[in-house]
Amino acid sequence: MSVRTLSERELNRATLDRQLLLKRSEMDAAHAVEHLVGLQTQIPPNHYVALWSRLTDFDAQAFSQRFENREFVRISLQRSTIHTVTARDCLPLRQLLQPVQDRNLKGAFGKRLQGIDLLELAAHARKHVEQEPRTFNDLGKLLAEAYPDHDVQALGVAARNNLALVQVTPRGLWQQGGLAKHTTAEQWLGNAKAVPAMRAEELVLRYLAAFGPASVMDAQSWSGLTGLREVFEKLRAKLVLFQSESGTELFDLPDAPRPGEGIASPARFLPDYDNVFIGHKDRARINDPRIPKEKIFSGNTPISTFTVDGWIRGVWKIDTDKKRSKGTLNLTPLVPVTKAQRADLETEGAGLLEFLAPGADHDVRWHEDENG
Repeated sequence: MSVRTLSERELNRATLDRQLLLKRSEMDAAHAVEHLVGLQTQIPPNHYVALWSRLTDFDAQAFSQRFENREFVRISLQRSTIHTVTARDCLPLRQLLQPVQDRNLKGAFGKRLQGIDLLELAAHARKHVEQEPRTFNDLGKLLAEAYPDHDVQALGVAARNNLALVQVTPRGLWQQGGLAKHTTAEQWLGNAKAVPAMRAEELVLRYLAAFGPASVMDAQSWSGLTGLREVFEKLRAKLVLFQSESGTELFDLPDAPRPGEGIASPARFLPDYDNVFIGHKDRARINDPRIPKEKIFSGNTPISTFTVDGWIRGVWKIDTDKKRSKGTLNLTPLVPVTKAQRADLETEGAGLLEFLAPGADHDVRWHEDENG
């Protein structure tokens, strides 16, 4: 039986559709966040731009209130990075992804934690963070009383390994800030009963719904989990198969939308580390191949990007004065864009300015790529 090859453009359109970026969705915010299996939000306000670009009439204040009411939380999940997820998904996802936390801690701090029983350390840490939310630095200092010969930073971060620690508000609220203080998800959400881990099969199916068609390596790169080939094999009979132009085997849900390469894709503004960019090992379906990876993804350096005709083709930044009376959207294409595409970006950008700097005097400025 022959397997159909999907072009990069077909993969691009399918991914944008699943990511709610081909056209804005009327989904409720909680439905959208669960459909996307969380939003990557190392930068606390990222979920606002991510949802504004995906949802019709997104209300940031309403989302912020729901976040404050603990309907959503920010917690270390996929790839051991901070994600915004619903309270319902928080603990099941966190438990399934425990091996990812273990591997990350061992790689980053293993040598500094030798000789420590991490489960014992977690028990000490739980008492401290459930007494009151703590920064990792403050938590590390408290733990150092029991582990005086160990590094304070490593102790603080290690507590996160065996505890489901959420960052508490006001961090993550609309146009507010706050220190990264943590308590347990169980304490924050009022969960006294044990919550079972999500099954790996469920995670793979949800991943495909939000990111497919995709390969085993795509799913592993996105989640941080290893050994998912066995899971895909168990699900193979329930899935449809394709291949990429390079011959990589791709899996998908039978009834998932694959709109085809002829569908137009409007300009979209993406926050730093947006899901659509980090969701696959092979990023050719979203990143313009003419742009070096480091220009749009540089380690821990935040870079906000925009799409033109479905591909990331430039970066953006909004500057405001201290009184927030003026807001300037700075656009830097990294490859040539046409006059019509610039007009599309300016129209979408006007909406972004109104969203992020309401009531201010707005301006859009174009810049040349200085390192082009």
